[in-house]
Amino acid sequence: METKPPIPLAVLVGIQTPEVDDVAHAASLEELGRLVKTLGYEVVGTVSQRREGTGAGSLLGSGKLAELAALTGGSGMVGSMAPPPRSKARQRFDGAAETTPRAEPEADAGRKPDFVIVDHELSPSQIRNLERATGAEVLDRTGVIVEIFHRHANTREAKLQVEMARLKYVAPRLRESSGGGGRQQGPGAGETTLDLDRRKIRDRISELREQLEAVQRDADNRRSARRDQLRVALVGYTNAGKSSLMRALTGSQVLVEDKLFATLDTTVRTLQPETRPRVLVSDTVGFIKQLPHDLVASFRSTLAEALEASLLLFVVDASDPTWEAQLEVSRSVLREIGADTVPSRLILNKMDRVDAAGRAALVEKHPDAIMLSAHAPEDVSALRDTIIAFFEAAMVEDVLVLPYAKQGLIGEVYESARVLSEEHDETGRVLTVRGLPGAITRLRRSLAAP
Repeated sequence: METKPPIPLAVLVGIQTPEVDDVAHAASLEELGRLVKTLGYEVVGTVSQRREGTGAGSLLGSGKLAELAALTGGSGMVGSMAPPPRSKARQRFDGAAETTPRAEPEADAGRKPDFVIVDHELSPSQIRNLERATGAEVLDRTGVIVEIFHRHANTREAKLQVEMARLKYVAPRLRESSGGGGRQQGPGAGETTLDLDRRKIRDRISELREQLEAVQRDADNRRSARRDQLRVALVGYTNAGKSSLMRALTGSQVLVEDKLFATLDTTVRTLQPETRPRVLVSDTVGFIKQLPHDLVASFRSTLAEALEASLLLFVVDASDPTWEAQLEVSRSVLREIGADTVPSRLILNKMDRVDAAGRAALVEKHPDAIMLSAHAPEDVSALRDTIIAFFEAAMVEDVLVLPYAKQGLIGEVYESARVLSEEHDETGRVLTVRGLPGAITRLRRSLAAP
């Protein structure tokens, strides 16, 4: 009978700096725990310390470091002469088998934690020092997020994007294999194994960049074809309920999971019941605190859906006490790509989890926000009406003449605008239409072309 590997155990580590209050610190550690759970690890302990900053060589003070080492079975000493465990980055690069646990049996209570997960971005030397002191593998917050993205990427574009971000994260954290780091013989002589590995990574990143540019050109062409259509983009923090709202608005079977970063690839569907002209709704990758810049940059094409939308719906989990900080994270990422000028509305989702007092406070503070539950049909219907009203306000009426010789274009007219009336004269069909000015201008050009 095949025995499944045990669930990896993890200890969380957080530093509370003076500018971070207790609520925000606890929320950040809770979110880190959910990230770790998404990886399939089990959190068995937390070590937290108040410090002025996160720049210390071992991150923690000596007392807290000893406390952490007692949990993991390490020496608690940074200066050990014993070689550190092979780094997580080295394992990834060498192609070592990854631990991707699924539904394994409960962990053995006698085992020591395999991982120390730190709620901050660490330098390579900090990772090395913590690994020496604890005897466990150390991942920082960025490493966890990159690993989750790697596991959840499905489309070719997402896989290319994530691999490039992952290599950029791994490269500065590579260390020599425990088998030695001698000089190479033959071509490339004089390079250490580490130099060679880093050069391979640089070459691979260049190759990925070229492949990604080709894929993104195709995506840009698809978006260009939708340029004159009515487009709404759902944006917001990971696990705010965007995919549930997408499913409710469009009737599509998009993935809905209570996991962070369940959605990495942009999904575009039509608002249901369908309108004329159609309204396209896109669900974008979720944001998170300290989202690595390389991931933001590599997901340029995905985030471009937000940049080119006519309306952004900022979806937040109103039942989360830190939702306003999460909203600011989303806004800052969109500012980074220049999407902060797109018209937007605030959606306070999961209102079914908010009590009457909380609801009253939200109404007073955000009177213009749309409050709903993605699972309440009447709320979703009201949001649909709001979306349609937004586009209606920008539409104009016009009269188009469709010559009899160009009757094949009637489908394009009905696709791009709402036909209010239709008559016939000696020149062709005379159509009174209502649509966006850009769409009507494009139709006029099509109808006038020889």
